[in-house]
Amino acid sequence: MESKGGNVPPATCITICRIGPVDPVIVEHLSNCITYTCGLNCHVCHQMDTPLYAFDENRRQYDSKQILKHLIGRHHPSLKFLGITQVDLFVPILKYVFGLAQVQGQCAIISTCRLRPEYYGRAPDPALFLERVEKTAIHELGHSLGLTHCRDRRCIMHSATTIEDTDRKRPRFCPTCQELFRWQLAQCVPEAADSCP
Repeated sequence: MESKGGNVPPATCITICRIGPVDPVIVEHLSNCITYTCGLNCHVCHQMDTPLYAFDENRRQYDSKQILKHLIGRHHPSLKFLGITQVDLFVPILKYVFGLAQVQGQCAIISTCRLRPEYYGRAPDPALFLERVEKTAIHELGHSLGLTHCRDRRCIMHSATTIEDTDRKRPRFCPTCQELFRWQLAQCVPEAADSCP
């Protein structure tokens, strides 16, 4: 298990796990962003297989609820567990989702599939892509700490049903959500909340 931040107790860290093939550069960027934005160190664990068990033949997509259920059923010695995959995710009532989290739970998952500009017929833009990954991941981690959707359209906790919603958001919490995030984090890891920007 790789980690950032030296010998940090696992219970105070975020574990990031590639589910299927994911470029390690994405994971490294995400780890740095989570540390900067949330004040939490990250572990990168061994890659899991592509979640074929969640593939829906009719939709040609992967059921994010099944993947999340699978992750919840495993033991994770970290504070939160974030899966990252490149497969296209959905929930039964929506055409697609960028990510899904267990609210006030341990696990969350995000997909890079619809975050790439190429998905929308545009030229590759690595900086924009990585910013979208960062926003999506921190949004789902916010849900895992109990935060709900924010009315501020620029806040990272605002609901993103389209890629334009994601692009409109800033890569950080609004002041209210920042305080809620710090408060929720303090309930889990008091010393980590003190280092949260």
